[in-house]
Amino acid sequence: MASESCIVVGAGISGLLAARELRDAGWRVTVLDKGRGVGGRMATRRIGGAGFDHGAQFFTVRGDRFENLVNGWLEEGAAAEWSRGFADARGVANPDGHPRYRGSEGMTSIPKHLAASLDVRTGERVTRVDRTDDGWAVACESGGSASGGALLLTAPVPQSLALAESGNHALPRGVRQQLAGVSYDPCLALMALLDGPSPVPEPGGVQIKGEPLDWIGDNATKGISDRPALTIHAGPQWSRAHYDDEEADVTRALLDLAGEQLGADLVSSALETSLARWRYSWVTSSHEESCLVASEEPPLVFCGDGFGQPKVEGAALSGLAAADRLLGREAY
Repeated sequence: MASESCIVVGAGISGLLAARELRDAGWRVTVLDKGRGVGGRMATRRIGGAGFDHGAQFFTVRGDRFENLVNGWLEEGAAAEWSRGFADARGVANPDGHPRYRGSEGMTSIPKHLAASLDVRTGERVTRVDRTDDGWAVACESGGSASGGALLLTAPVPQSLALAESGNHALPRGVRQQLAGVSYDPCLALMALLDGPSPVPEPGGVQIKGEPLDWIGDNATKGISDRPALTIHAGPQWSRAHYDDEEADVTRALLDLAGEQLGADLVSSALETSLARWRYSWVTSSHEESCLVASEEPPLVFCGDGFGQPKVEGAALSGLAAADRLLGREAY
């Protein structure tokens, strides 16, 4: 693959790491994202002066390639170690020796760090992708456009699949079938600013991994907020069942459920709330490879957390694998 330019759709960790690898190899790279900021599900929001991580809560390290990246983020101040295990809702600690990492000022700190030296255009929703004589051209809802010899699609697979066939290009049937096999569960994420002390025990997270709740975290104890600020994640089944419910109903239900877990009246102590609806949160069926090359010439590659390993590390490695393929490097 000899192209010297690339359009990357999606400024999550996959797209940003791929873009940096290509840029460092001398390519011209344009990154487009529909969001107001970078990071995808590595998302941090401010409400009432408090900071909330409302997507991915932390990440772990398993392999050497990702460990090298994380060590760099730690040295550069973009990431910090949070804990080595969590307590249960009663406050009984369960340390296991495995570091959990967070962004230094919230999970968005890491993608912001990665994006700093790239041509990243946020608020640009790509609506059409066309194959051209020289590669690819994309059109945005804003009226903007971009072109490149290669195209890298990093959004959740249903969105990337729709984009890939939004213009004059048709995917091979086998590729379409492989992509259709990647599936996700949704997550309803409630952010609640409290008017009193947090009921979440040290180190600031209760990892339930069940139904109807998956997670309760306090962003102040975590170290990214100066006021008690809870993030409550519903479990995948509950999220799917209530995904389209009214925000007020979901908010009340999640405050009640989390309060039952923690032995606290969260409905009375919540000063301000906001609900995020993550349609593609947990990957339930992934593609076995770290990325998928849908076209060799001109290059079209799919990557993201739906490919290879799960979670933040898997998404990062998928972006690096896509760059490896575009640059003709051997896979790590």
